Amino acid sequence: MPLVDLPGPEDQRISDYRRLTDVQLRLVKEPREGLYIAEGPKVLRRAVDAGHAPRSFLLTRSWIPSLEDVLDRFPDVPAFVASEATLEAITGFQLHRGALAAMHRPAPRTLSGVLDSARRVAVIEDMIDHTNLGAVFRSAAALGVDAVLLSPRSADPLYRRAVRVSMGGVFQVPWLRLTSWPDDLGYLRREGFTLAALGLGAEATPLDEFDGRGPERLALLLGTEGDGLSIGALERADVTLRIPMHAGVDSLNVAAAAAVAFWQCRP
Repeated sequence: MPLVDLPGPEDQRISDYRRLTDVQLRLVKEPREGLYIAEGPKVLRRAVDAGHAPRSFLLTRSWIPSLEDVLDRFPDVPAFVASEATLEAITGFQLHRGALAAMHRPAPRTLSGVLDSARRVAVIEDMIDHTNLGAVFRSAAALGVDAVLLSPRSADPLYRRAVRVSMGGVFQVPWLRLTSWPDDLGYLRREGFTLAALGLGAEATPLDEFDGRGPERLALLLGTEGDGLSIGALERADVTLRIPMHAGVDSLNVAAAAAVAFWQCRP
């Protein structure tokens, strides 16, 4: 494996890690589909296991033994080695697990391909908090959700924090960004999905009274932090569900609510 010792943080060969924000990495013209950063050995390993191609690795020497098999899989991809202080100078933040990879973004999926054999789907509207988004993906991977669909204004699942919080769940669960919102919900209904929206209205059906395992195909609609689902999304839903609360608590964090609904509605 081509290990390359870095003389310092200004080396031009590691500009992917230093000069580009997550948004810029997504929009760079070369390579064609853009890049993202995988942070931490477990996330990095799950990314390559999902078929994503690395452009380079950046790690401290102490992490080489645990990642040697991954590095050996890509003999033509440079692995830059630096001290912890140099890594912090390059990235601008302290790394608890000193291993990064600049990854090529995979080619976009098609909606028909994502839904082909899916029975349980999470549909996310305008979720902009990357921590919440990563937590939703982690729960989706753990609780048997087959795909995640995002509205056009939702955050990027391949943003560094979303990837890290998901513990690589964004690589395990197929996902796609919708282009026509909320009209694309009509496509799900035509494909046989029951549309169940999570809301707080008093008229909503308590989740424990809903036969979540009954529908052959079920799409759970989750709204943005604070405002929840839009009127347009709620109007297209077949049913609105609420999680019964106790002790005067009016709602759960959207990521926690998603986990509860995924478990209750597992097939």
